[in-house]
Amino acid sequence: MMPAAVNLDAEIEGLSLLSDENEENQQLPQVYVQGGAKNSLYITANQHDDPCLDDNASTAHQISKESWVHACAVLTTCINSAYILGYSEIIMVHLGWVCGVVGFIAATTLSLYASGLIAKLHEYDGKRHIRYRDLAGYIYGKKGYYTIWILQYLNLFMANIGFIIMVGSAFQGVYNLFRDDNALKLSQRNLIAGLACFILAIMVPHLSAMAVWLRLSAIFTVIYVVVALAVSIGDGVKAPPRDYSIPGTLTGRIFMAILAISNCFVPFSTGMIPEIQATLRAPATENMIKALCVQFTVGVIPIYAVVFIGYWAYGSSTSSYLLNNASGPAWAKAFANVAAFFQATINFHILACPSYEYFDTKYGLKGSALAIRNLLFRITIRGSYLLVTSLIAALLPFFGDFIGLIGSICVLPLTFVIPNHMYLVAKGTKLNSLQKLWHWFFIIIFSVMSVSATIASVRLIVIDFWRSN
Repeated sequence: MMPAAVNLDAEIEGLSLLSDENEENQQLPQVYVQGGAKNSLYITANQHDDPCLDDNASTAHQISKESWVHACAVLTTCINSAYILGYSEIIMVHLGWVCGVVGFIAATTLSLYASGLIAKLHEYDGKRHIRYRDLAGYIYGKKGYYTIWILQYLNLFMANIGFIIMVGSAFQGVYNLFRDDNALKLSQRNLIAGLACFILAIMVPHLSAMAVWLRLSAIFTVIYVVVALAVSIGDGVKAPPRDYSIPGTLTGRIFMAILAISNCFVPFSTGMIPEIQATLRAPATENMIKALCVQFTVGVIPIYAVVFIGYWAYGSSTSSYLLNNASGPAWAKAFANVAAFFQATINFHILACPSYEYFDTKYGLKGSALAIRNLLFRITIRGSYLLVTSLIAALLPFFGDFIGLIGSICVLPLTFVIPNHMYLVAKGTKLNSLQKLWHWFFIIIFSVMSVSATIASVRLIVIDFWRSN
């Protein structure tokens, strides 16, 4: 049985999402579905002559099937992950009201803009680029391909280590509510967290198969957001005037402010826009833009509410895990911690999907996701991935510091520097001088910010290490 081809829309220029007549007459990339293999889909298109891209046009994961609502659910799940319970401390405490609010709003706006640039390059030159590294390789060549691959996977890997810690912290929160013996060790809670993530990794073969889990994630998000807001508002109303002064010495405040500004952009970056966009049916670019617009308008309401109300309620004493500040009933905090536990588990799988896709494609997984060979493969490969992340989570005593370091090294370049430069290279002949200057402005600003935040992160790591000894 011959595979069936489905034409995709031509490359869409600008946020207006309108294609001109010449583009409509181009030869469009083709998406083929292998007969009988529900999750074995692959793309073919005009191949670039870079040898590093020869094998990158195929994937063992399902693509080109989902609506923009699916992408919106994935993006909103990521932006409102259990990490939002820590942003009041790592951002607002070190920036204060004015800079914190302005910085957060600016980060939201700029993140939407940068994500839109990547989304518009998805069908660049008549070919769908289903991975970030594929797009970079097509535009920059072999070195760009491997550079983006390393940066992206390092970013996602470290974020997933953070989710292991977050799952463990939520479990610890429930444990401490009902036991005060301090018997639960860090290694034990990380083992429990890793086991929970492992079970989901076996159950869900690829990103397109997460529809039910995304709905559950939305429910879990509502639970811990509502509880966190209710308890914070209650505490804030009853508490005496809070201290909103920025803690630390002058030098310390400067470095922590640099880190906090960098951290403003972390919530809004997934680092995998092309991979999410690859799951969408045609017109993929238009559908992705719709999803991004919803994500950065309606989707940011929960994170804004938790971050600002949490800081209002507790001031400069806000904990890095907001539920630790809460003084409400034990059952409510337990409910919120359980919800955070499961939501972070689902989020781990979303950010691990690019790694899973690489191994599934490299070793040629085909056929049913429930086939014995495929199940054993997922148990082995994904189990190994989770074992490594769990071990590293237990070994890093200052992981929050390392998150800041990886954010400065990976998140800012991946989300802002590279998209602007990539768009400049890809569309250079079609941009006027003012447009080119606009992109260079962002390239320079975020490059400086990345270097500054890296220095601040290294300084914080050294200080914390020195204090611990």
